[in-house]
Amino acid sequence: MTDRRILLVHAHPDDETIGTGIAMARYVDEGVGVTLVTCTLGEEGEILVPGLEHLASDQEDSLGDHRYGELTEAMRVLGVEDWRLLGGRGRYRDSGMVGTPPNERAEAFWRSDLLDAATHLVAIIREVRPQVLVTYDDFGGYGHPDHIQAHRVSMYALTLAAASTFRPDLGPAWEVAKVYWSAFPRSVVREGIERMRAAGETTGFAEMDPDDIPFAIDDALVTTAVSAPSLLDRKLDALRAHATQVTVDGGFFALADNVGAEAFGTEYFRLVRGRAAGPFDAAGRETDLFAGI
Repeated sequence: MTDRRILLVHAHPDDETIGTGIAMARYVDEGVGVTLVTCTLGEEGEILVPGLEHLASDQEDSLGDHRYGELTEAMRVLGVEDWRLLGGRGRYRDSGMVGTPPNERAEAFWRSDLLDAATHLVAIIREVRPQVLVTYDDFGGYGHPDHIQAHRVSMYALTLAAASTFRPDLGPAWEVAKVYWSAFPRSVVREGIERMRAAGETTGFAEMDPDDIPFAIDDALVTTAVSAPSLLDRKLDALRAHATQVTVDGGFFALADNVGAEAFGTEYFRLVRGRAAGPFDAAGRETDLFAGI
């Protein structure tokens, strides 16, 4: 087993590539043990591929199975061999947004028992014994119930995994040295919007005020920037695998050649456990999630 190990906890297939695809591919290439835990199969996601509308939850309700295949291909592209579904396939279901019928379903991840869900993650933490864990902030990045629950489950599981008195049958206690929340600096979001407008985009993000975008956070809170511009094409190919959810040939993603690696080849994080360590970039941010370990 490699000496360096990282565990990433995401809510739905495609979240892992959008927010951490560069980091995952980089650490795979460096020989780090990379483990992905996905909490649901995204059964309530929208469908962008014409002809696949029949997969929707209000029709065949087979989008989850299709997205499992998309996740399989994305992990192949990124080179991640150890990826799992929290509690096993089908244990927790995509919750949709608050106020919608899917959010009221008993099997919705948002409504899962916190101890039950965290216990599944404790078992993985104690098995993998990662030095680094990555998940979302307490708002889940943009407020999706499953992202918020993934945050809650992750943070609770970290505490339980480190307690020797909690479920010793799940393995020896393990304390993760560094914990990060994914982050999107407001300055980067603002620059992306400005470039979209300059390129003629007038809809979607291009028409939004950067100060009103919920997942953008103050730059001062961002502690870490993981950059690997050479892996940009691999990240975009992994995103293409998530075809029902992501279109990389238009809108924001179509600006890859114009915006360059600074927007797509760098991923940002907020260190919430552990100490920041060099090397640092020009903005004073860590450049390696394992720095100081």
